[in-house]
Amino acid sequence: MKKVFGALMAVASIFGVASVAMAAEAASVFDKYMQLGSNNLSLVCLAAALAVGVAASGCGAGMGHAAGGACTGVARNPEVSGKITVTMILGLALIESLTIYGLVIALILLYANPLLG
Repeated sequence: MKKVFGALMAVASIFGVASVAMAAEAASVFDKYMQLGSNNLSLVCLAAALAVGVAASGCGAGMGHAAGGACTGVARNPEVSGKITVTMILGLALIESLTIYGLVIALILLYANPLLG
């Protein structure tokens, strides 16, 4: 139970730090958001931080599961380690692309927000 609580606290602190880091942006973009109200800026920064944070945490869990399965497969059948390694690397590349999609969504929210008109 302590490990789960510690992991949840770590994720919560990462979300908190990411929202502060995402708030440091160019003055012109900041001025556009201020025309709509300060509440919109905080919501957009929160949405961007959540997009990156959730994507990264989910993909990190998937990568760990894939690497663990590959290690188990190689330990049980060392003769096919080459095929398992190639398949694992391909899967990890596809998983990483999902994280990049989350980053793209965050950048769109911060710099090319369609709600700004």
